[in-house]
Amino acid sequence: MAELGKVYLVGAGPGAADLITVRGARLLAQADVVLYDALVTPEMLDLCRQAELISVGKRSGQRSTAQTLINQQLVDCAGKYRHIVRLKGGDPMLFGRADEELRALEAAGIEVEIVPGITTAVAAAAATKQPLTKRGVARSVAFFTSSTAPDQPDHPALPETDTLVQYMGGREAAATAERLLAEGRRAGLPVVIIENCSRADERIERMSLADLARGLEPGHGPVLVMLGEAMARREHQG
Repeated sequence: MAELGKVYLVGAGPGAADLITVRGARLLAQADVVLYDALVTPEMLDLCRQAELISVGKRSGQRSTAQTLINQQLVDCAGKYRHIVRLKGGDPMLFGRADEELRALEAAGIEVEIVPGITTAVAAAAATKQPLTKRGVARSVAFFTSSTAPDQPDHPALPETDTLVQYMGGREAAATAERLLAEGRRAGLPVVIIENCSRADERIERMSLADLARGLEPGHGPVLVMLGEAMARREHQG
């Protein structure tokens, strides 16, 4: 039996090519094949021009590759190539479906290494100059998404925390705001929206919880929603 290759689950970070880790960039430069997400930019793929590129992207509302097929592609690639990179937007271990891929690879006896990436919430805090925690105001943060597994409720309970960060929040943000208002959060609670974080077409918008409940304009890229008192604009903030 031929020796199996090694799979690296690499976090691409929020989008900008120079925000990937040094280790991640080195592995891309050494890869024989790269299976990449839809949110990975062309500039990021320039780091692995020598590799075969396989798009396995999943985008909301668009035709996408089923996770079971991605799992099988990874297993198949390990039988053909020595260095396989699965390039995931953000961090592989946060909303990256790493568990399914790890299970499939481990079941096939394939060696796996995980390389963390900058998750979008942290990059968004930097881009907006808005700390997620603030002494005396916010000491806890929760990351959540409205996307659920088929056997899970469509609207799971919202986390009880000082700062809330909703991933993939474009279409679901208004419903989240309505639920928070119904739970007693104040209408003027500060909200920061960031679309296409760290990219050339990045867009930042500030509003209140009541404004968010009225909905967002349709976006053209991934949207992250940050809610909480820590999102208040500082006195001399631009």
